[in-house]
Amino acid sequence: MFGLGRPQPTSAEKIAAVENELKVVAEMHSRMVKICTLKCIDKTYREGDLSKGESVCLDRCAAKFFETHQKISDQLQKETQARGGGGFGM
Repeated sequence: MFGLGRPQPTSAEKIAAVENELKVVAEMHSRMVKICTLKCIDKTYREGDLSKGESVCLDRCAAKFFETHQKISDQLQKETQARGGGGFGM
């Protein structure tokens, strides 16, 4: 029904799509950890645990990272739909 005349994806295509999504999420996580660690963690590692300032910095960095990722994803989806590639009756 939602395919609008397109054939349904095969199991192999569904698995490939999920594997690709997992790869994208893992890459995003790795980038976020690298960027936020460089920005927020003191390189001298004075304490075994995170300081309050480091914790707050990491929390804000991760939140901004995900917010930015979501905005970019939303914009790309809008552009795809505007070009007629959206499907799903839009």
